[in-house]
Amino acid sequence: MALTGPAQVKAIGHPLRTTILQLLHERAATVTELAAAVERPKSTVAHHVDVLTRNGLLQVVRTRKVRAIEERFYGRTARMFYVAAEPSPAGEEMPGDFNDFEVAARESATAFEQGKLWGFLRHARISEDQASQFWDRMAELVDEFDRMPRSGETMYGFAIGVYPTDHPTLPTAE
Repeated sequence: MALTGPAQVKAIGHPLRTTILQLLHERAATVTELAAAVERPKSTVAHHVDVLTRNGLLQVVRTRKVRAIEERFYGRTARMFYVAAEPSPAGEEMPGDFNDFEVAARESATAFEQGKLWGFLRHARISEDQASQFWDRMAELVDEFDRMPRSGETMYGFAIGVYPTDHPTLPTAE
């Protein structure tokens, strides 16, 4: 699902909301279950679930009656969310603080310290068309990772990207 509005992008920019979205990849859950998983007060989690719901990232997928209270199970509205490259219809600017690699760097620090971070960084002078084709292949890999059956006790992160740099290049050989 393309996130086209600043409010949607801002909604996923909070670490707790990102964690909630990750947890809901596995199955629908109640605010109580989410609060227990993240070890935060139910009121805090309820606020963040409400923000995600108002911005179209979560929805109530089922309910059940527990005593006199109706318990809501929330689920994601899409398996994958991405920030659309085009500006929002209202012409509003997207927040400048949304950076997947900043999140990945923060999340991976402990794995790096424990010698459990697997990563590569490569640079190549390629055409914009080649970069676009390569990105399409990486998007397929992201989709594969996203659809893997959930198992095990550890949540793994996966960061991937292609971006232009200001590295120097040799002139074209004559």
